[in-house]
Parts: sequence; structure tokens; C-alpha cells
Amino acid sequence: MAQASEAGSQIEKKEWILNGFTMSTPGHLAPGLWRHPRNRSAQYTDIEYWTDMAKVLEKGKIHALFIADVLGAYDVYKGPDNLDPGLAGVAQFPITDPFLPIAAMAAVTKGLSFGITASTTYENPFLLARRFATLDHLTKGRVAWNAVTSHLESAARNVGLETQIKHDDRYKIADEFLTLTYKLWEGSWRDDAVAKDVEKGEYTIAGRVRRINHEGEFFRSAGPLTVEPSIQRTPFIFQAGTSSAGKSFATKHAECMFMAGMDPQGAKKSVDDIRARLVQDGRDPNSIKLIVGMLAIVDETDEKAQAKYEDYLKYVDLEGAATLFGGWTGTDLSTFSDEEDFRFTGPGAIQSLVNSWTETIPGTDGLKWTKKRVAQEIALGGPSPRAIGSPKTVADILERWIQESGIDGFNLAYVINPGDFEDIVKYLLPELRSRGVFWDEYAAKTTRENFFNDGLGPRLRDDHPGSQYKWTSDDINGSS
Repeated sequence: MAQASEAGSQIEKKEWILNGFTMSTPGHLAPGLWRHPRNRSAQYTDIEYWTDMAKVLEKGKIHALFIADVLGAYDVYKGPDNLDPGLAGVAQFPITDPFLPIAAMAAVTKGLSFGITASTTYENPFLLARRFATLDHLTKGRVAWNAVTSHLESAARNVGLETQIKHDDRYKIADEFLTLTYKLWEGSWRDDAVAKDVEKGEYTIAGRVRRINHEGEFFRSAGPLTVEPSIQRTPFIFQAGTSSAGKSFATKHAECMFMAGMDPQGAKKSVDDIRARLVQDGRDPNSIKLIVGMLAIVDETDEKAQAKYEDYLKYVDLEGAATLFGGWTGTDLSTFSDEEDFRFTGPGAIQSLVNSWTETIPGTDGLKWTKKRVAQEIALGGPSPRAIGSPKTVADILERWIQESGIDGFNLAYVINPGDFEDIVKYLLPELRSRGVFWDEYAAKTTRENFFNDGLGPRLRDDHPGSQYKWTSDDINGSS
């Protein structure tokens, strides 16, 4: 492992995790930018859009394409139940199923992994386990699940509910959901069940496949899973819980956690909390990789990168940004006057966000944080920090985050796609490699092996709760 580049420093540097962050929509975290002449995101219904993006990320040896998802429209702004403000700028609507492009992207790549968001509140455990197992086969072990509980009222209505299930109850459901899928993936087929013995005429050996007969508070499933064991069996597990219930769920189940954070000091508090919770749960404190979102706009020089950012701002749709803000926070900005300063008024969570912006964004101290200003601030990259500049400038910002917060890497967002990812590969990654913080080549062939890089193979680690359901060839009597 490379040593720190600064003179006299003896701090050993770890290799970072870098994901591309996207969504199956023309407008992910940049409403209005679908019309930028260099942006291809409006082609999101074309399979070539996805395969070309995968090739760019694979060229840079990016760990994974992390695909966010929602199951309803953002309808809080100028609401209630108002769809119109977010339509012109594409406030994550329209949006398509994130599962379907994966096989095509896997066919044009060898090392890039795919993190797919799926809801434990609205999916069926057996059917979802079947889809992930199928994709784990087709990708040769390069699939991950971003397990979410979903938070939109519109999503609940879309699947036939009158209103959302209560927050903490959604996490209770999620806990049993994952337990059931572990039983299906890990426990219904013994390791040596599939023989493919031509001479004996045995594809699968009798007695080495069993029912799981799960009967819980929320789910029932007889099993077995109809898909034979895949390379990872259980897909690599992402999670993004921020509440107390969400953190408890994440520290039990997650292998990589996507965390919120506008500054390294705030992120460090969350990192320390997660590590402590892992110890309490009997897991290795380093058994979860921790990443934050980051918008990185990079070019040859600081001036060129800033000019690129200023050009992007010309295309911003503020109505779309306000629509996103309403969906994320539940707060309708239209109910506030044009002159209100959100540093001093509005919900506490918004005041906290604005104060964080004031402390971390150059030139904002003393500005009046009106609703227009708030919308402008989230219009490019959402409520995430930004790194804008030359390769050295951006690398310095990211390195400070790693060193001061203790995170393991980043979900890198874009404004235009694949242009911003191409710039990261062209300009930023050579700088990171020169500092010894990013690899030259994938460490292995599967998601779990690439993220952990610990030599322990593609299966769940022993301290993960899903590992207790493994049915190995050592279990001759069929006990798990």
C-alpha cells in the first residue's frame, strides 16, 4: 500500500471505494440538465445509454454503478398531491425499473458491479430473491442490493395502500424480509447440491435441496428458492439508514452503508456511531464499508472546472429542485415567503442543513438563505457536498474527507451523463492513483471480494447474520 505523498508523513493510505451514482431517469440530482447539449440522460430508455455508461465506469475500474430508485412521484411542493411542478425539469420522474438494464451492462463489462435499489416494504421476498439470484448468475457475481424501506406517500398509494406503514414498522418488516431471503439464498440448496453428472444422469442430487418453511409475523414462504446457488448466493448488501431504527437495521445487515453528510466532522460522528453499534451487534467494526455522496466536477484546471459548473447552472430548473426538496424533506417551500431566511425559520432539519451549507460552502456566510437560494443549492448534486476543480484540487478535497471522517469512499454523482463520469476517469483517477488511494485493476471478479478485498471469497462473512443459514457440504444431516 502506498504511503502518504506529503513530505514527512508516514500515514499509510487505504484504497478508496468509488461508485458511480445514478438513477433510471432523465433527471437524477440535476433537474433541468436533461437539456444540456452534452447530457445523454434523456436517452435513458435506450439500452445503449446504459451499456455506454458501464463501459466508461469499467474503463476507470470504478467499483460499482449504484442505482437509486423510488416508486412514486414527488408531490409535496405546491401540493398536496401536485405532480406538475417537477415534470418540466424532470424531478426524478419519469423513472423506469432499475433491474432491467443490468444484464446488458454485465455483458459489456467484466469487473464493474451493479448496486440495485429494491424496497423491502413493497416487494415480495421470494420473488425478489429469485431476481437477485438470477442476476448474480448472469453477472457472474457482480450484483448488490440497496435494501430500502421506501419513504414516499405516493409510493404507498401506488401499490394499493391508503397510506404509508409507520416508519419503525417498516424496519421491522425489513428485518424479517432479509432474514427470509437469507434462508432462501443460503439455506435451501446445499453447497454440493448441483452435480451436473452426465454419466449418472444427475443434475441436482436428491436430498440436497430442501424447503425452508418460514412462518413469521409478516411473511410466509415454503421454499426452496427455485434458482440454483449463484456465486455470491446473497448479493452484496447496501443500506442507507439515518434514523435510529435505520442505523440498527444497517449495522445488522449492511456490508456497505451510504451515509448523509455535508462536512467531514459531521460524517465522523456518524462513522463513530456506526462502528460502535457494530461492536454491540457482535460484528467486526470494519465489516461495513462507509461511503458518502459527492458531486465531483473536474477539469484540467480550477478555472475550467468552475466554468463548467457555471455553465451547468444556466440549465437548472428551480421548480424541479423545489420538487425534489419537498420529496426528500416533506417540506413545501411554496408555503414560505420569498424573503424568509431558513437559517432562522422553518423546520429544524432544514435550519441544520442550511447551517451546514453556510459552514462548508465558500462565499455563503452572510447570505440570506431564501427558498430560492435553498433550491439553487440542491439543484446540482442534491443535498451533498461538492468538489469542483482541477484533479489536484478535487483529490485534496476527497482526501480530506477520508482522513478526517474515517469513511471508505464515495458515491460520485453527475450533472451530465456520461460526460462527468468521463471527466472523472480522464482527469481525477490518474491523480488518485498517483497518491496510492485507488487501484489500477479490480481485485477480484465479484462484488463482495472487490469491496472487501480480504481474500475471503464471494460469500457472506462469518460475522454477518445471514451466514448462520448457510447449508454447506459439511452439514451431512441437512442441519444449518
